[in-house]
Amino acid sequence: MKISFLLGILLFSQQTNSYDQIIVQQEGKTIAIEKRSDFILPLPGGPFINLEYLSPFLKKITKESFQKPMNATIDENGGIHSETIGYKLDQTSFTTQLFDSLFQKGTTIIEVKKTPIYPEVDSEILSNIQEKRIGQYITYYNATNKERSFNIQLAANAINNHVVFPGQTFSFNKVVGKRTAHKGYLPAPIIVKGELSEGIGGGICQVSSTLFNAVDNSGLKIVQRYSHSKTVRYVPHGRDATVSWYGPDFRFMNKYNQPILIKAKTYGGKLLVSIYSSDSVNFKPRKIPSASHQLPEEIKVSIEQEEKSPE
Repeated sequence: MKISFLLGILLFSQQTNSYDQIIVQQEGKTIAIEKRSDFILPLPGGPFINLEYLSPFLKKITKESFQKPMNATIDENGGIHSETIGYKLDQTSFTTQLFDSLFQKGTTIIEVKKTPIYPEVDSEILSNIQEKRIGQYITYYNATNKERSFNIQLAANAINNHVVFPGQTFSFNKVVGKRTAHKGYLPAPIIVKGELSEGIGGGICQVSSTLFNAVDNSGLKIVQRYSHSKTVRYVPHGRDATVSWYGPDFRFMNKYNQPILIKAKTYGGKLLVSIYSSDSVNFKPRKIPSASHQLPEEIKVSIEQEEKSPE
């Protein structure tokens, strides 16, 4: 009889504790269920909040609540696709609700409140800054060199439709990212004479060099640029911009009063980079020499050679 009575008390206490919980919901969906006791340290003079448990819990909810904003984009036909607003956890509201619930009894439901994150580039900005072309440059490459051509197209896509706001600095390495096989870049066993390669990603320097000349043509401020140690023939002498993930970068700053838009595309062995802005931009273009239509000489390299040379 005593044993049965004790078991009944134990079972009752377990059932009661199962309801002593905190449920976190987001838009009606449960994203976390926690025991209230896990947040409390039953120390003399307490109770005290268990920060070792609280900290990772807050990080988890912050991650679950985050929605990345998406910039408006322009498609190949010039059509504008609207931006998407992102959201993040309202930290003040959530921690206030959480701390209040820790000293309550029974099941507590906390509905996550979020604050909007507005994208940098919206449809209105894009519609305004593609009105006026302020700079342009075109270079030529051997379209039958499939690996190098593919890498050029990938890098051109990475900078295409990128917006640089007044006072902002553009970094080629940051925008394009590391050139890896995971991202689709290919080893280029045949490269342009004088061009250095990262092993994977041969041809990237033609993209950075074409961009440099378009940017220079538009009169923007060049912050950082390095030339190849040897002449490359896809641009006039001294008009190249070598880049490497672990080394040189090409960077420029938008010193104008309006955002600028980079447009880059490849077609039939041509790489075209154009710089656009709004009609109200105050700019002063620079005159620069054009690239030769003659295709540069190419050389065959081994993969081992490429891996030893930064692009």
